[in-house]
Order: sequence, then structure tokens, then C-alpha cells
Amino acid sequence: MRDAQLYFIAGPTASGKSAAALALGTQTGGVIVNADAMQVYQGLRIITARPSEADEARVPHRLYGVLEPSERCSAGRWARMAADEIAAIHASGKPAIVVGGTGLYFKALLEGLSPIPDTPPAVREAARARREALGAAAFRDEVIARDPGMAHLPEGDAQRLMRAWEVFEANGKTLTYFQSLPRTPLVTVEPQKAILAPPRDKLYAQCDQRAGEMFAQGGVEEVEALIARRLDPQLPVMKTLGVSEIAAYLKGALSREEALSALQQSTRRLAKRQMTWLRHQMEGWPVREEGLGFGD
Repeated sequence: MRDAQLYFIAGPTASGKSAAALALGTQTGGVIVNADAMQVYQGLRIITARPSEADEARVPHRLYGVLEPSERCSAGRWARMAADEIAAIHASGKPAIVVGGTGLYFKALLEGLSPIPDTPPAVREAARARREALGAAAFRDEVIARDPGMAHLPEGDAQRLMRAWEVFEANGKTLTYFQSLPRTPLVTVEPQKAILAPPRDKLYAQCDQRAGEMFAQGGVEEVEALIARRLDPQLPVMKTLGVSEIAAYLKGALSREEALSALQQSTRRLAKRQMTWLRHQMEGWPVREEGLGFGD
């Protein structure tokens, strides 16, 4: 373990990833790098289950709470930031420990990124307006007419369909074209990898506990402050687990007990989706019920 320079720890929500990374960082003198799409945002420590201030002081943490909620963080943007952090950590002579539940982030680091130009905000807004004007089915037809490679997307996959529309509108070339271009991995050090996946009963119990902690430890106040900012509801941060359930409670649409029950169910569903994605997309990664299996 002392010779390893890079560790990747993936897993569903509430699987114990952060605690495992903290223990590994303490043991190795490493630096932890966030790979959770929501923990990059400021002001949502409780809702996103970001490590505590005490834990962040105990072992250095990077890319936690670094973006304003009004910003967007694509896999590409995160991967470039993470690659820079990993390079700086290695330059300091320490190992890097990348941990999170956003599997696409790990794939972006390991496999590289499609060289898709950034889309201007005005084009993103135009895509949303176009979908609203045409309706979901007709909008999908228009996207596929431009980019037949997107025919596998159902009309309900608004995010990916709008992305394909945006790319063609802004560049005159299809998303399929950009995705076909060669990619270069953003990390050159071979990582030790593990997917932390507790037994289902244990994982779901931890999901329920996590949801309860959101209500008990300040998550309601975090969501109240977020709502007060009147941000675009399409921003990624507004889709954070817990925001819709707690917002419904704050509006009086749900009782506290109903909101908690809904949040527990949403947390379990998210864990199930993440676990399915990781098992299918992270082929060759060791799956561990307990421990990381990195050796001594």
C-alpha cells in the first residue's frame, strides 16, 4: 500500500465510501479528492453528506464545496479539475484517493473525454425553449433528424436530447461525431480500484439513517436557503437528493413524516440505480462488501 499513488473508491450513496477514504487517507498520508457530482457545491454539506469539517481537517480534502450552486459541473469540467488536483498531490509526494458515487466521473478520468466544445448559455436556453415549444415527442424527432446516433434515447430523456440539440446548434456537427473522436486518459498512473457495496439490507438501512440525518442535522435549513436564492430549477444543484422532498415539506405539501418517508425511498432508489450502473459500467472493478481490499 505504501507504494501506491492513486486509489479510486466508488460506491452507491450511504455505502460508507467517505469513512473508508478517511481511514485510507489516515493510513497512507494521502489526500482525498471528491468524485461526487453534488458535493462540489457550496452550502449543502448535510444534504449531500459531505465530510464534516472535522474530517476535512483530519485528512486533506479537495474539490469539496468549490463551486457556487448557480454553476454547472459537467463530467468534463470535473475531470479536468480532478486531474489537476491529482497531479499536484503527486508532485507533493503524496497518494491521491478519489472517492464518490458518480461513476461517470471515474470513467472520464480513466477513458478520457470527447472533445466537445463548450455550449454558450444562450444555446442551452434555446434548447429548453425549443423542447417546450415542440413537445417531447416532436423535439426527439428533430434531434434524431439532425443526429441519428441519438435514436436510442427515449423522449423522456430530456437532458441528453437537449444536449445533442445544443451541440449541433452551436457547432454544426453532431454529438455522435464528437463522441467518436479519439480520447486520451487524464490519468497515467494505474489506480487501485474498489466498489464498496454493502449487502442490500445493510445498505438500505444506512440509506434510511442518512435520510433521517438530513432532517435532524440541518438539511431543512440548507434547502430553505437554497430555495431563497431562486435559482434556475434546471440547474444540477436543484436536483440534489433531498431538495424536492424537503421543499415539499417547507411548502406544506407534505408533513415532516411524509417528507422523511419519501426521502428514505428516494435514497434507496438512488442507491439501487447507482449500484446497477457501477456493476455494469465499471467492468473489472473489484466489488467489496466490507473493506477495500487494497492490502496492507
